[in-house]
Amino acid sequence: MLGYYASIAASSFRKNKALATLMVLVIGLGIGASMTMITVFHVLSGDPLPGRSEHLFVPVIDPRPLDRSPSAGTPSMDGNFTWPDALNLLHAARADHQAAMAGGAVPVRPMQGAGLPFYETGRYTTADFFAMFGTPFLSGGGWTAEDDAQRARVVVLGHALSRKLFGEGPAVGRTVRFKDVDFRVIGVLDDWQPQPQFYAQMDSRAFGRSDQFFLPLQTALDLKLDFVGRLSCWGDSGDGRTSDQCSWLQFWVQLDNPAKVAAYRAFITGYWREQQSHGRLPRPVDARLYGLMDWLAYQHAIPDDLRLQLSLSVGFLLVCMLNVMGLLLATFLRRGGEISVRRALGARRRDIFLQLGVESSVIGLTGGLLGVLVALFGLWSVRQRPDGYAQLAHMDPGMLLATFALALITGALAGLLPAWRACRIAPALQLKTQ
Repeated sequence: MLGYYASIAASSFRKNKALATLMVLVIGLGIGASMTMITVFHVLSGDPLPGRSEHLFVPVIDPRPLDRSPSAGTPSMDGNFTWPDALNLLHAARADHQAAMAGGAVPVRPMQGAGLPFYETGRYTTADFFAMFGTPFLSGGGWTAEDDAQRARVVVLGHALSRKLFGEGPAVGRTVRFKDVDFRVIGVLDDWQPQPQFYAQMDSRAFGRSDQFFLPLQTALDLKLDFVGRLSCWGDSGDGRTSDQCSWLQFWVQLDNPAKVAAYRAFITGYWREQQSHGRLPRPVDARLYGLMDWLAYQHAIPDDLRLQLSLSVGFLLVCMLNVMGLLLATFLRRGGEISVRRALGARRRDIFLQLGVESSVIGLTGGLLGVLVALFGLWSVRQRPDGYAQLAHMDPGMLLATFALALITGALAGLLPAWRACRIAPALQLKTQ
């Protein structure tokens, strides 16, 4: 039966080629524009660490003085820690794993050949980073807490940097030079690229290329390596990054069950009160603990302009649907005589409704094919932008199926009112005018 209705639809389209083509173009453009932005939004709003994210948390303790901002009781938006606070929480070891970290950029000097130095970005962190985030290793492993304490000159390389320096040969045990200092390679990560880089500061670099080296945080401080990221200081911050009046470190903890989450929240609240007894942390106690996905939402990891573009594209699709609805209504009403003859020959209203519904669905699916091409072009254009997330704009099989599903739903919805209206045509009046 559906095949019969499809053949009727094909015959109708041949009689009204211009109108059918126009409807396909309108739906194709609407589907393509909306799926471009929906795909980008889908990629950026996904869980960057599936299977682990529910156990990862960011404690937020605001160390700023009361006159630092007008909203005295609001935690710092970036959630950064001072060096003393991060050390205190590390040494307390109240979580299953905990790590302090900051971004870094160093000149890399190849140890062999005539290669020129080049800058690379990475992460200065503490030993639990790898176990907490479950980073996959191609070879070797991370360093230990003892290495942190001894300021060991060891490094874990990303796969891309290891291949750039040593080709496909083994890297563990070899030496790499960062800013005229030699480091021993103890591990090489597999392809680990969480998007966004949730553990870093949320800025324009949150999406895109992953960190390519990992060094012990205290070693980087001792060697005065270059840090990247926000450094916010107040008062007498003469000690620089080790001062208790400069916030710049990110801090993450792993808590494996709800009881530990509640206990850790109570711990950081107690820590805040204890520090107030020593004349620090003057703001009203409001210690917070954000889960990974809540933290991304709090930090507005998805750019606001992208949300606006998504809203506009969905609005454009609705406008396209309304236009297609009007075109279908005009098409179906023009066929009032044909519909009346079929009714007079015994066709039921639901038969007519089903036939017209199939026709609008065929329009939708054909528009969906065009929409896929428009969406692929749209994603290509997004990838030409300088934004960090641009290179992630690719359509996966799931989004491809979603495009066709949206096209079918769009065509069916756009055809509901026209089909219902056409079914209400009085056959006697139409036949009388023939």
